[in-house]
Amino acid sequence: MREAGQDALADRIDRQLVGQNVLEGRWTFQIVEEYDDTYYSLFKEFDQLARDELVGGRRHLFEAELKEARRTHGAPHHSAAPADESP
Repeated sequence: MREAGQDALADRIDRQLVGQNVLEGRWTFQIVEEYDDTYYSLFKEFDQLARDELVGGRRHLFEAELKEARRTHGAPHHSAAPADESP
């Protein structure tokens, strides 16, 4: 804003927006920390439990099946895994 000559608007943004709490008493990092420590950590535990019990711990099964179905076998850059790619 300042580079565009809008000093009054830049001053107002600095005074009223910069440094303001996103939620009462919290900046974004505090919100993210609380989310990680409560909901998301429990979500990750259940996600891991379900994968371990149901699919042997494998991740992204749908995406892996989709990749296998859509890749062109033998074509460059269509390998199943990085180790399968020829130099």
